[in-house]
Amino acid sequence: MSDLLWDDVAYFFDPDLMGSLPDVHVPDASVEDWQALLDLVGERGWKCQYSEGETVLPLPRAETVLSRPADAEFPELRVWPATEVLAIFRFHAAEEIDFDVDLRELQGQERLDVFCRFLRDIGRRLGKPVLMEPEGDDGHPVLGFDVEADRVASITSATAVVDEFQQQLAINLRGNVHEK
Repeated sequence: MSDLLWDDVAYFFDPDLMGSLPDVHVPDASVEDWQALLDLVGERGWKCQYSEGETVLPLPRAETVLSRPADAEFPELRVWPATEVLAIFRFHAAEEIDFDVDLRELQGQERLDVFCRFLRDIGRRLGKPVLMEPEGDDGHPVLGFDVEADRVASITSATAVVDEFQQQLAINLRGNVHEK
């Protein structure tokens, strides 16, 4: 059974409303949580690629990645939970696991199920919520893995997302009028 039905949440996967690369994160994380995530990637057999800058390297331990000097090449981990679904993890801080997904890859029920399974696997392993927010809209999750319910659930209604989008559009249009 699907956690979410495509017809009920398709608007959360509309790149025009959400941005094409929404922010997905696990709050209140630790180095141990990052390592559990890396272990999960290996255990599930998900295809992955770790790189620092343009250099592809073997996947190190989380402690090694997170203790790198601030001026070192930027590390990222690309994970494919399915052939055509990519998640890109960024090692900004130990306190938050964050990654991007491309909404253009997450269209339809089948891809939604892959995404929900991915969030559920991460959330179950860490025992923490995994939240998705519109691109650049910190603090306003629209869906995520709910630890107590043990499933991915919608957090915000479609009406709230559409209202916010329309308000932002009106602000942008007013700004363009004043600039002319």
